[in-house]
Order: sequence, then structure tokens, then C-alpha cells
Amino acid sequence: MLDKKLLKRLRRGEPSAQRQLYDIYAPQLYGLALRYSGSPEEAQDVLQEAFIKIFKYINTYKERGSFEGWIRKIVINAAIANFHKQEKHRFQEDITEIYEINIENYSPEDSEFTMDELLKAIQSLPKGYRTVFNLYAIEGYKHKEIAEILGIDVSTSKSQYHRARMLLQKKLLELKNYKKSNG
Repeated sequence: MLDKKLLKRLRRGEPSAQRQLYDIYAPQLYGLALRYSGSPEEAQDVLQEAFIKIFKYINTYKERGSFEGWIRKIVINAAIANFHKQEKHRFQEDITEIYEINIENYSPEDSEFTMDELLKAIQSLPKGYRTVFNLYAIEGYKHKEIAEILGIDVSTSKSQYHRARMLLQKKLLELKNYKKSNG
């Protein structure tokens, strides 16, 4: 919950208030940006763009919903804008080269992975897969919403999510086997 005094100072554009807000929320929002990005540098760029927008549009925050939800949405939108900017030929991954393996009796709950391992596995997904996976599985968007946001068909969103899931399962199974064999 954002302190009312801090909100007033932010709306006046006080640099010290902006710094305070950044110090409070940057670590959490960086983690969110990192999930959508292919590298820490890209995540920093997304985070920077998001904070610029937060400071620019702070007067539009109506104080009806949670402030955290409002700023998370700005970060997600900045990540999506970054996706559009960097992907001139979206979803051009040659999906025929990514083999879908039916991994029977596999469940991510069967293994213990660190947050860093899970993040790296998500980051290693092709950009289109990663974006759809994050929006659907983590942020809870519906495929229709994802299709509208990314300018793709609903069926493309569904297939990108399915392929992302399969590829992520494969990567986690490989990591699990590696960890078993290397103690």
C-alpha cells in the first residue's frame, strides 16, 4: 500500500519521492521485467521505461485499485512494447526445429528448482513463446487478451503457449536429469 504522503509528493514531481518509490519497488518490478526479457540488460531497459511512465502518469492513478497492481501493469505494458519494438518479424522461430516431446509422468512439482533456475529456463524460451507464457501462465491473461495485445490470432497464442510449456518441461526435465547425474 502506497503511503498517501508519498503519493502527494510524487504527484508534485519531487525527485526525492521518485527515488523513494524506485527504491521500494524496483527490486520486485525488476524481477517481473526479467521474466519477459532475454537478458538482465533488456530487463533494466524495460524497468527504466516503466518508471518513466509511472512518474509521467502518476496523476492518472485513481486510488481505486492497488497501487502495486497499477505499476505491475505498467511494467508488463513496457515489456510488451519492448517486445513489439524488438520483434520486427514476430514468431518467426522455426518451430519445426523445436521438437515437442510428450514427457510422460513429468510434473515440475516432482523436482526442486531454485527461482534462478526457473527464471533462466523461462528466459531461454524463444521470445514469442516467453511472452505468451508469461502473460498466460503467470499474469493470468486470457488467450483472447494476449492475441489483442500482441496482434496475433487467438490460435497462435494458444499454440505458442502450448509449445512454450512443452519446451519448458523439456528444459526442466533435462536440468533435473543433469542435477541427478552430477549430484
